[in-house]
Amino acid sequence: MLRTAIALATCLTLLAPLARAQEAPELSILQWSHFVPEHDPWFDAWAADWGAQNGARVRVDHINFQQIPQALAGAIDAGEGHSLIQLLVPGAAWLEGLHPLNDVNAAAAATFGERVSTCATASYLPVVDTWYSFALGYLPGPGNYQQGLWAAAGLPQGPTTWQELYETGRTIYAEAGVPLGLGMSPEIDSQGAVYSALWSFGGSVQDEDERVVLDSPETVAAVRFLAQLQREAMSAEVFGWTPASNNQALIAGEVSYIINPVSAYRSLQKIDPEAAADIHFTPALAGPTGAYAGTNGVIGYVIPRYVEGRELELAKKFLLDHAGAYGDAVYHSELYSFPCFPATAPQLDAWLEDDPFGSQPADKLAVLKGAGEWTAYVGHPGPANPAVAQFFAENHLVNMVARVALGEVTAEQAVAEAHARAEAIFDAWRAKGLVGGGEGQ
Repeated sequence: MLRTAIALATCLTLLAPLARAQEAPELSILQWSHFVPEHDPWFDAWAADWGAQNGARVRVDHINFQQIPQALAGAIDAGEGHSLIQLLVPGAAWLEGLHPLNDVNAAAAATFGERVSTCATASYLPVVDTWYSFALGYLPGPGNYQQGLWAAAGLPQGPTTWQELYETGRTIYAEAGVPLGLGMSPEIDSQGAVYSALWSFGGSVQDEDERVVLDSPETVAAVRFLAQLQREAMSAEVFGWTPASNNQALIAGEVSYIINPVSAYRSLQKIDPEAAADIHFTPALAGPTGAYAGTNGVIGYVIPRYVEGRELELAKKFLLDHAGAYGDAVYHSELYSFPCFPATAPQLDAWLEDDPFGSQPADKLAVLKGAGEWTAYVGHPGPANPAVAQFFAENHLVNMVARVALGEVTAEQAVAEAHARAEAIFDAWRAKGLVGGGEGQ
């Protein structure tokens, strides 16, 4: 009898940790597979360790970034799914299915101080005074260029303006046979390049008050310029590019210049260090009215409304703790991801001046210091509301430029048609109360 009691007690002692583990709430996270592969193993281990310290079982699932919007919409419709979902694209369209994160954003501002304005644009919808997302990082889009080609053409530091890009890029193409690599197809990198030029020429889809202003002389000038740039300094392949195409072209040495985060360069460092040493960077190119480079994404998390109770508390704590450790995320992304709250990665400028990942020369990334000042997000100079997000998702801007470059329509016609489509989109979302700029505003 005594032996039976001792055996039962031993069994219960051994099973106690398992029981506690089974009782621990689960925090599930869905996010994109990072373009710098070294980041995800670090994040998964960090998240698991965080769970152990906070009495939670943490599960992280990674999928292609293009699949996440559909996954989020499906989870909201079903009323169940992941606790936290990471977005690279504007998420305001799902606001009604998301928890407001005003408290998390206020706590972060109080703890970490000022945030990069682009991150606020991607997280806050002023017409309803709601922070629907918590943004931790953003992806600057500098110019990546082959220095040898540009030095031979007289610009060893690369272009500083869109006009220099056109004039010298055309010369390099004519004399060396190497074109520029700005996409003109319905994909995210092509859109980033087109939006960058639009803003730098003084055009935009909307103004600060969320009114459609696309049809303007500035937009027409930007479209004409980009069409001429394609015809004279690029190959026709850019009309069929995918999100990976500009990376692949730079790695293969097939283009002289692309606008992209540093992921292609990091890949090239591992494949061909000598070729990587010839890749250098420029900040945003200046146009007639300024210098802006569109970010390839803002790394923000949303919490669907079906998340409740202890799970919701854990999700919010995870976000704040992740922000506090974001310097590690920047490092393990190999300086691909930049912090929304600069105070969370105080080492960033030092890393850019002396790259810990072996750049030659070590300070070639120093031109990215202050990237938050020239990085813009979808909706600039207004918020990333659901209307600009839909206009972006439907690829109207890049298709507008491509049609002009192909000679199908004039710049004036293309801009007028895109403006009309934008007006219709804005009117539909304004009727739902999720876009400002109506009468009296």
